[in-house]
Amino acid sequence: MRIDKFLWAVRLAKTRTLATELIAKNKVLCNEVAVKPAKEISAGDTLKIQRANAWFSYKVIALTDRRIGAPLVASFLVDCTPEEERIKWRNYLEAQRAYQHFGTGKPTKKDRRDLTQFKEGDLWIDSED
Repeated sequence: MRIDKFLWAVRLAKTRTLATELIAKNKVLCNEVAVKPAKEISAGDTLKIQRANAWFSYKVIALTDRRIGAPLVASFLVDCTPEEERIKWRNYLEAQRAYQHFGTGKPTKKDRRDLTQFKEGDLWIDSED
């Protein structure tokens, strides 16, 4: 089975195009070797995928040619990622959250509703004074 199709089928990539791009950027290793999207993989192979600054490791148990549901992924892959890499990933996510300050970026649905309510004048103001 092609590695790009497998990454998509076991939900390690959202689309096959994204899986192919990851492989082309050498962010996916099969048995510690950089591969091409058409590389044939088999059960027992080890996959390493780079996300930001961390490398996640997976052992292939079985192959599937169809995209499977999230609960079934465990029957096709075993996560072998070392704890140090998980800590790197958590630190990266924490650092990214620090850049997102309240009031910046796209308003949430609640923010939008509050703004609409304020603009439409649902607040009662006594104008006779």
